Amino acid sequence: MAEEQPVAVPAVVSVLSAILQRQAERNDAASSGCRAPSAFHGVRKPSISVHRYLERIFRYACCSPSCYVVAYIYLDRFAGSHPAVTLDSFNVHRFLITSVLTAVKFMDDIYYNNAYYAKVGGISLMEMNYLEVDFLFGIGFELNVTPVTFSYYCSILQREMCRESLPSPLPPAPAPAPAPAAPASRLLCCLAEEESSSCQQKQLAV
Repeated sequence: MAEEQPVAVPAVVSVLSAILQRQAERNDAASSGCRAPSAFHGVRKPSISVHRYLERIFRYACCSPSCYVVAYIYLDRFAGSHPAVTLDSFNVHRFLITSVLTAVKFMDDIYYNNAYYAKVGGISLMEMNYLEVDFLFGIGFELNVTPVTFSYYCSILQREMCRESLPSPLPPAPAPAPAPAAPASRLLCCLAEEESSSCQQKQLAV
């Protein structure tokens, strides 16, 4: 019997984890130790890295790659509504598992329940349920994502992919549309200031 080949981690997972890790470290360095109260804040920093944590979610959640783009959008919406709550090493893991769970329920027809996601995320079911409700209120239940918005955030991730020189493509936008004249991402604002002209645009494909 042939051995089952491990599933390759899509670029969107690596790109998103790189952005969040960098943003968390930047906010850690800028923090004076006094943080705004948040349900997502942990007592101590988790020992698992952001990349390994998001990779774990990918391997066990079995959700579509587009869910990670939508989770990214939801995180940015939360940041826009709650500027006092900064993403750092004490809350980034809880924000990740909650935003992915929220995106999965909105995007995918079949998904695991909250108890399963709680085990994947390393938290209790009670906390998972509480974080989900807090997150939904935090984004004002604004779950719909238009094709234009999806395309815009994919373009941000594409630029980051070029910066990190990641080979795998990102998930496709639901429909081709020009990027809107929108402000830069409020939460994930740590892209390279100058993009290399030699970085070729990569086609979005699963």
